[in-house]
Amino acid sequence: MTEPVIVGTDGSRAAAAAVEWAAGDAARKGLPLRIVHAVDRLPYEIARYPVPIEDQLDRAGRRILEEAEEAVREIHPAVRVTTAMIEGDPSRVLRQEAGNAAEVVIGSRGHGGFTGMLLGSVGMHVAGQVDAPVVVVRAGVPASHGLVVVGVDGSAEAGAALTYAFEEARLRDCRLLALYAWQLPVHPFAPEITYDVDEVRKAHEDCAAGALRTHRDRYPDVAAEMRAVCAHPVTALVEAGEKADLLVVGSRGRGAVGAAVLGSVSRAVLHHAHCPVAVVRPTRTGARRPSPTS
Repeated sequence: MTEPVIVGTDGSRAAAAAVEWAAGDAARKGLPLRIVHAVDRLPYEIARYPVPIEDQLDRAGRRILEEAEEAVREIHPAVRVTTAMIEGDPSRVLRQEAGNAAEVVIGSRGHGGFTGMLLGSVGMHVAGQVDAPVVVVRAGVPASHGLVVVGVDGSAEAGAALTYAFEEARLRDCRLLALYAWQLPVHPFAPEITYDVDEVRKAHEDCAAGALRTHRDRYPDVAAEMRAVCAHPVTALVEAGEKADLLVVGSRGRGAVGAAVLGSVSRAVLHHAHCPVAVVRPTRTGARRPSPTS
């Protein structure tokens, strides 16, 4: 069975942007789209007071799903769309849905069903903690720059992010920038230790070039550039993302993209980047990888 693109919605502006982004990606990849709304009754369930608004929550959820489906059919009528209203905690619902998803798309902030993003409980419990790539989309009209940016550092996680980024660039027929950010080590208790900056830069550039070489061979039609910069990884990635259609990071790594989604670097990228951000884990054993001819 073909795995769908899963998108969570709660009717907010950010959720609407996520639905539109997910529909576009599903259209490019020839995948079905599954729109999910979580109905979390727990905030209304107090032992002393029974839940008087069950019907209202269900009606509101159905309306949200109907509006999202209608929006998708207007902009991407060829995409196969299904909807689901699922009772439960939003982060749990999304994690369960991610088990059979090509990717999961979430709005950066919302209300009701998917509140808590970017740095709230939903984001912390989904991005980087499920096998499927997770894309976080901000509200607003997306600008088209014809560029996908990906953070690399030679780790397995960054390698998975690079594969995802190349596939997105191929499908979008746009350029790819692989960004390798590095910093000189600081030794506060041994200030006499010095480094040859040119040698350090060359070592990082060689590592970055090696990471890109295999993917260039697999995706010959993608115009790819590798850039190694001496800068804080968050600063480098966020600045590069200002002119990107998509910013891709690994779920964990070392060096430039270390700590990824549950650490300081990726958390800061998710918080500060204005473009959609994809968090990618290494492909699980036995799972299919995207092919440049698929």
